[in-house]
Amino acid sequence: MLPTPSTFHVNTDRVYEPAEDSFLLLDTLSSPSEVGFLKKRFLRGATDSQVSHSPVILEVGTGSGVVLAFLTANAYKIFGRADVLSLGTDINPFACQATEQTVLQACRDESRDFKDKKDIKERYSNQHPLAILNADLTTPIRSGMVDVLIFNPPYVPTSEVPLPATADTGSSAFQYDSRLLALSYAGGVHGMEVTNKLLEQIPRVLSPERGLAYILLCEQNKPKEVMQRIRQWGPAWAVTLVGDSGKTGGWEKLRIIRISVV
Repeated sequence: MLPTPSTFHVNTDRVYEPAEDSFLLLDTLSSPSEVGFLKKRFLRGATDSQVSHSPVILEVGTGSGVVLAFLTANAYKIFGRADVLSLGTDINPFACQATEQTVLQACRDESRDFKDKKDIKERYSNQHPLAILNADLTTPIRSGMVDVLIFNPPYVPTSEVPLPATADTGSSAFQYDSRLLALSYAGGVHGMEVTNKLLEQIPRVLSPERGLAYILLCEQNKPKEVMQRIRQWGPAWAVTLVGDSGKTGGWEKLRIIRISVV
């Protein structure tokens, strides 16, 4: 089992705290089946030149940064190579700050574990290219740039999606912090309003040669219907159920789907 990055430094009054959904993503991405799939797709030295350059990982809505940190620090074990380029976006500026700290600390911790393997340690020596952007979804991301996209969306069904929080003089600190947290869970109708926006952006941002996207859904998001919609994108796309929380009841039964360029 790979170590979970520390998030003790995260101010959970302002930033989404890692929970069952976060840990399901970690378990799924490090499962033997997904590790085998990812290594085959991204292994360094493959004969196909399209898979030789460094994989670009983007987490949309990083929150605490625990997922992006996990993938970055454990890249050698998950992708078979450590030369990943890590990007993150979040509309919450405090989440951006937390994510950067979480990723850098996780990489430092992982580097110490390789103290007897100089060649690998050098790859983990805080040289991971890392950029965390205060932005809405994939707005600042160049077309065709992303190899692996991860999204743990605001999936809770609510009457509406809150407007972005602003620290204006008309709001108290409590109101501002509450709105920041609401942005991390309030998904609007069927919990799908934000996820639908992201799904529309996936064909633009994913690499046309090897792009993948991991999207977390809950039962009320109607994951089977979501998967059927993605299949209607055409023969260049595949969608697979790769993660399951295992709960037998309740709307918080969680699923993770993998969307891939064929």
